[in-house]
Amino acid sequence: MAAPSSLPFSLAGPTREHLDWPFFGPEHRDFVERLDAFAGSGVLASVDHADTDAACRKLVALLGEAGLLAAATGDAGRSAIDSRRVCLARETLAWHDGLADFAFAMQGLGTGAIGLSGTPELKDAVLPKVTSGQWLSAFALSEKEAGSDVAAMACAARAEGDAYILDGEKTWISNGGIADVYTVFARTGEAPGTRGISAFVVFADDPGFSISERIDVIAPHPLATIRFDACRIPASRRLGAPGEGFKIAMRTLDIFRASVAAAALGFARRALDEAVAHAKARPMFGAKLADLQLTQAGLGDMATGIDAAALLTYRAAWRRDVQGLPTTKEAAMAKMTATETAQGVIDRAVQMFGGRGVRSGEIVEKLYREIRALRIYEGATEVQKLIVARELLKAEPRS
Repeated sequence: MAAPSSLPFSLAGPTREHLDWPFFGPEHRDFVERLDAFAGSGVLASVDHADTDAACRKLVALLGEAGLLAAATGDAGRSAIDSRRVCLARETLAWHDGLADFAFAMQGLGTGAIGLSGTPELKDAVLPKVTSGQWLSAFALSEKEAGSDVAAMACAARAEGDAYILDGEKTWISNGGIADVYTVFARTGEAPGTRGISAFVVFADDPGFSISERIDVIAPHPLATIRFDACRIPASRRLGAPGEGFKIAMRTLDIFRASVAAAALGFARRALDEAVAHAKARPMFGAKLADLQLTQAGLGDMATGIDAAALLTYRAAWRRDVQGLPTTKEAAMAKMTATETAQGVIDRAVQMFGGRGVRSGEIVEKLYREIRALRIYEGATEVQKLIVARELLKAEPRS
């Protein structure tokens, strides 16, 4: 018998009031209709989540067959990635199924650098297979001593003729162990610190590439430590010029960091929807839980926090898509605010559920585990605060 999906489908679907905001056009509303039809078809609930690796492969295949992964890869590199579409996809999928959101996001994050800086030949070799769901992708930046501090990176690549030789390890790599293609960042030494890092594409069957450890976390996702032992790859698989790896990584994260905020919104909206439904149904002191003013105050805080975070999130995506402006500060604000807000909303929902809220398998309990990682990956909250401050401090004073 199949295990239940990561988030059972007890509600019809998320609310869509925010689609009337001026950030969106008819094409975005049409895209969300496709997402809703896909998620509401029952196909996500049919995926056995007991085997996380197999579930991710299946989810990627389903998303690819439905044509939804094109939003994550810019239609296999044929067009620019629309950040609002990515955010809407993540928000919708996160409401329904945290692992489906993860599967979608990694197809974009893992190949974003290829779309930005890969050769036409490399794009043609990788992006169509990722977009169709045939291949899974991964983004390999973090190391044991180089997470937020990218300049401390130790994994190295040395040029040797028409090839590069990679040595070292990367850890906390999402899709590690099941990905077919990895975007890897390694020190090439053109300059000190982040200016001496380059980006490469590594395939899972390259000699010298291996998985040294699988990592289990509180909300099951495929994670691993990957290792390079004299891993030889053609120089044609370098992305961009030597020493441009950090710049490429940051450009990729600028696209997808706002989408982390959107995933947090999806989790938060699901928690609010579950809390409202529970409060209306739960008898309490001769009335309903929803009749208590403390409950109403809590729901008011939750709804207001979600909308405030959503405005920041879609402002960042709109600024990038429509105005073509840098979004480093805006994406950091959105990621920080949305993930911290979602943690508070979900915690409050768990509290409203009482004992049921901490029972294993309950929706709000699963959401509680899902949201915790989002406050850390792609830059912890504390790092986002530093990014915002640095952007403010380097800005030219207004006359």
